[in-house]
Amino acid sequence: MNREFHPIDRNTWGRTPYFYYFTKMLPTGYSLTVEVDITNAYRTIKKAGKKFFPAYLYLASRLVSQQQEFRIAEQNGQLGYYEVLHPSYACFHEDDKTMSCLWTEYDSNFETFYLNYTEDQRQYAGIHGIVAKTDLPQNNYMVGMLPWTQFASYTPVPYGSGSNYFPVLQAGRFFVKGDRKMMPLSITVHHAVADGYHVGRFLQSFQDSMLAPEEWMGVM
Repeated sequence: MNREFHPIDRNTWGRTPYFYYFTKMLPTGYSLTVEVDITNAYRTIKKAGKKFFPAYLYLASRLVSQQQEFRIAEQNGQLGYYEVLHPSYACFHEDDKTMSCLWTEYDSNFETFYLNYTEDQRQYAGIHGIVAKTDLPQNNYMVGMLPWTQFASYTPVPYGSGSNYFPVLQAGRFFVKGDRKMMPLSITVHHAVADGYHVGRFLQSFQDSMLAPEEWMGVM
């Protein structure tokens, strides 16, 4: 599993004054919610006989791995960034309407990640309690979906005294807009590591990828 951590030299890091300001003087996180057109991706995923949720987890993790500012953390007092983040998500239990925390090892290959997810579901989806799969790596981030609710805004408050500055992603119930299938998507970030520009890049890449799923699924 990739747990590689790269130290940051604060003396040369261009974001050092912003990091100090938004962690010491004005600690701030913020959340944005957009509507994503998932029509092409949804059709392609279903045509391939696969589930949408693990494909969503894969794409989010793939894009996070492409933006260093979303992978920043402190390890033993040293600021740095992880090479990748592994998705941590909720598993819902139909029998008692509770949820448990699961995570899946990220892999840059879609098929490999999908198999990792499938195996995790086989082994752990039936386990109740807060944590169904233990040994959660430090380089995990929260990503999920509320399939019961179509929301226009979602505002978690995840940033306390933790040692990481990872984003939180939450999708909502799909809905139809014209002839397109849409999905609400919320992203919450810490202002110490990411500005609106960085979030905008991520959201645009997410939308572009949903319009062209063959580029990351490896299908034509």
